[in-house]
Amino acid sequence: MTQMTKNIKPASKQSVYLSVVIPVYNEEECLETMYKRLTAVLDKIDKPSEIVFTNDGSSDKSSEILKDFHKRRPHQIRVIEFNGNFGQHMAIMAAFERTRGEVVINLDADLQNPPEEIPRFLEKFEAGYDYVGSIRDNRKDSYILRSLPSKFMNKLRGKVTDIHITDQGCMMRSYSRRIVDLITQCDEASTFITALGYRFATNPTELVIRHDAREEGDSKYDAYRLIRVTFDLFTGFSMAPLHVFTLFGFLVSALSGLLVAYMIGRRLIIGPEAEGLFTLFAILLFLVSVAITGIGIVGEYVGRIYEVVRKRPRFLIKEVLDTQPLIKTDTKKIIQRKAK
Repeated sequence: MTQMTKNIKPASKQSVYLSVVIPVYNEEECLETMYKRLTAVLDKIDKPSEIVFTNDGSSDKSSEILKDFHKRRPHQIRVIEFNGNFGQHMAIMAAFERTRGEVVINLDADLQNPPEEIPRFLEKFEAGYDYVGSIRDNRKDSYILRSLPSKFMNKLRGKVTDIHITDQGCMMRSYSRRIVDLITQCDEASTFITALGYRFATNPTELVIRHDAREEGDSKYDAYRLIRVTFDLFTGFSMAPLHVFTLFGFLVSALSGLLVAYMIGRRLIIGPEAEGLFTLFAILLFLVSVAITGIGIVGEYVGRIYEVVRKRPRFLIKEVLDTQPLIKTDTKKIIQRKAK
């Protein structure tokens, strides 16, 4: 039966030290290797841990493989099955709502960020950092198709927003319990997990981690998704696009006014003329293109508002494999009481 989770707090949350959250979308080739390497790392950590998988509407055999993982370790591994594909960040959000750990680490299933780096994140957490970002060292992606556009977008996002993350595209990060609870309170339709975590952190830091080449499966991230994520980040964390367009509109309007004044003065002094017709057409087309661009920017913000006010669920859960029941509670009131 389809269900929606919102403001859900797991029972016995504090009995778990580490939660590892893994979104999965058509990764059947990588899952078994990832499972063996991840569980080997967690078994060496002398503290209670859990793994929360979210199957984001995979069309391959990922669902069957994840269910088998749950059977192997029913008290450590839980699986959330989405009723469709809702995106990487929604898959992480659904898992965040069901984590129990004091520290939560997000990990991709493709093994490009190795699970063997997890102890280094825990060292930073024990040192007092509540948010540990990551920087991919010697990236193994295509430089032209992935690395170069990613570097450009990182710099552009840093200029437009006040979120200064060196490598925003690397999803392997650790969050404290407080940050995860705050993130799950956000009702935004387009949620950028890494940026929210940085915003809510009181003592953030970054860690350079190893980046391996993908050995199995294909990347699910293309240029369009990179641009789409950048638009979501701009419109979700900054009013800069609107401010820049407004200032540009004032400038163009002032120049257009001067041009009109010049044309009127020229007509009165010299008389009517037929020359320069195509120049005026070019100016007109430029102003029309500026207007269309502005409509597009405003539309991005209006669209986000529309998605929020219509109050549709951000994701639908078809099934949850979990040996421990969940207790529904008001997470907002709990955090407010802690703050007091």
